[in-house]
Amino acid sequence: MSPPLIPNTVARRLFLERQGLARAPHRKLSRKGLLDLIEGLGFVQVDSINTVERAHHQILFARNQTYRQAQLTRLHERDAAVFENWTHDASIIPTAFYPYWRPKFAREAARLTERWRKWRRDGFEAVLNQVLDRVADGGPVMARDLGDGEKKNAGGWWDWHPSKTALEFHWRTGALAVARREGFQKVYDLTERVIPEAHRTHEPDDAAFIDWACRGALDRLGFATSGELAAFWALVTPDEAKRWCRAKREAGEIIEVLVAPADDGKPRAALAWPDLPDRLDEVPPPPGRVRTLSPFDPLLRDRGRAQRLFGFDYRIEVFVPEAKRRYGYYVFPLLEGDRLIGRIDMKHERQAGVLRVKGLWLEPKVRRSRGRMDGIAAELERMRRFTAADRVAFDDGYLRSAD
Repeated sequence: MSPPLIPNTVARRLFLERQGLARAPHRKLSRKGLLDLIEGLGFVQVDSINTVERAHHQILFARNQTYRQAQLTRLHERDAAVFENWTHDASIIPTAFYPYWRPKFAREAARLTERWRKWRRDGFEAVLNQVLDRVADGGPVMARDLGDGEKKNAGGWWDWHPSKTALEFHWRTGALAVARREGFQKVYDLTERVIPEAHRTHEPDDAAFIDWACRGALDRLGFATSGELAAFWALVTPDEAKRWCRAKREAGEIIEVLVAPADDGKPRAALAWPDLPDRLDEVPPPPGRVRTLSPFDPLLRDRGRAQRLFGFDYRIEVFVPEAKRRYGYYVFPLLEGDRLIGRIDMKHERQAGVLRVKGLWLEPKVRRSRGRMDGIAAELERMRRFTAADRVAFDDGYLRSAD
């Protein structure tokens, strides 16, 4: 018997629903509702670029327009309901998931030690104990509080001094945690003073750890290959995910499905829970409004998956020389209903109080209808209010061709 086929439109809607983008975006968001949203996503990526708004804030705002930045600060700094650590990158994670990061900490210690020895991090191992003692005895610190007289590593994107590297090492391996941020600078403290004891004292065995990671990834993706399961949290290895999938298929706990791509090409095999084919008619359509997505939105993190499902080829051009950029430094994808319809280059000019639109490109075959352009204008007004800009301004010639 052939595996069940998931049509492309249904696959897109299923993925949008699992990624929190099928909910009513105007419904009032409580603190509990925000935590539920983050738990449903699994994590929210943090990034330092602040062209319009920080990535984590924009990811949450795209899902609920009543979200405000202070809500997340409270969840983290007062309620200890979320913590910061790494998935594939720095992320905000529900504290209830903390036990499943403890095995990751042990794995990271050896990997980071070897990697950072080769990565111009000279001297950080010599100050590991000294830095930890400083935090234990003197309380929370930022990197700028340490490292007097230490030489920074020359060159590269991250010019850390040894004490900063030691702080990051202890954070990535669990001895320290981020208690809060000042501006965007991390404030580190001992983990036992940040993470509630109930979440620090349990550590799952290997089987439970792998099972939790793979199940959680499949729940949030809807359908996936073993490689996509491994990449979702970046907790387990590809081989561990592959073995988990093999065992669950043999036990009849997961099945193979075929997912139709956006380009009408050959369907791609994936794995899903056995009841998924019977529930596809229940998948809700997302709201039809236009929404601005962060370049780090989880809908787009796997660029290959986004291109297969939505036919949308996206690349962040931050590291591309200006003369070689196709679109711009930091360009935001635009979601309309279940389609990615284009991208917009904009910047919050804070001193002037202006949300400036520098360029707008709609995808080929996406018309500049009056209704669509009104929808984009409405979304820009929502972004203006969210960023507290005074007005939206458009550069001359901002309407561009994607061809």
